Amino acid sequence: RLLPLFVFLVLHILCISCDSLLLTVIVLCMTDNGVIIVQAAMYGRTDAEICSDGIPADQLANTQCFQIDTLKDVKSRCDGKKVCEISTNSFRTSDPCSGIYKYLDTTYTCFPAIHSVTCDDSLANLQCGEGQVLLIHGADYGRRDSTTCSLNLPASQLQNVQCSKPISILADSCNGKSNCTVKVSSSVFGDPCFGTYKYLEMAYSCHCKYLRLLFN
Repeated sequence: RLLPLFVFLVLHILCISCDSLLLTVIVLCMTDNGVIIVQAAMYGRTDAEICSDGIPADQLANTQCFQIDTLKDVKSRCDGKKVCEISTNSFRTSDPCSGIYKYLDTTYTCFPAIHSVTCDDSLANLQCGEGQVLLIHGADYGRRDSTTCSLNLPASQLQNVQCSKPISILADSCNGKSNCTVKVSSSVFGDPCFGTYKYLEMAYSCHCKYLRLLFN
């Protein structure tokens, strides 16, 4: 029996953002069904030429300067989303090289995926076709706007839109399965903002199960 061959158009993007106290980097996918998958991220300086215009030579001298855990931080903010914002202020909690002018270097792909939203106290049902298995690209639980899952709810339960946290339990429970059902509840995911009505937002795709090891 011949196995189906699935071909995806994956757009690779390199984004370099010079440091600034007010800089907010916007990472986005322009394709209709693409979601962000961060491949690499570095905050610091590993090149003397990048972001060097008008900068004194002594602030460019150290090219072995990078913040630890930048990739982990950017992935937690952006993976599985169509758009995300990153403030370089968030990387200044510790300075990997004082006196050196730094930049944020991010490489990501726009990967075709299914975007799904499930309101609180409901079941999230993820399903793939015959011979395919799930791959979770990203999942957030909380609230990022006042309109999603808002029907007949009081304004007091919708006003906190800075309430969202990435969760890994969905990937742990569903990756590699042909279908998966998860209860959306703070008792499962934890409560990032008490008193706010929350929802689960996720991005996933279905892949031939015989190729699943390529995506681990």
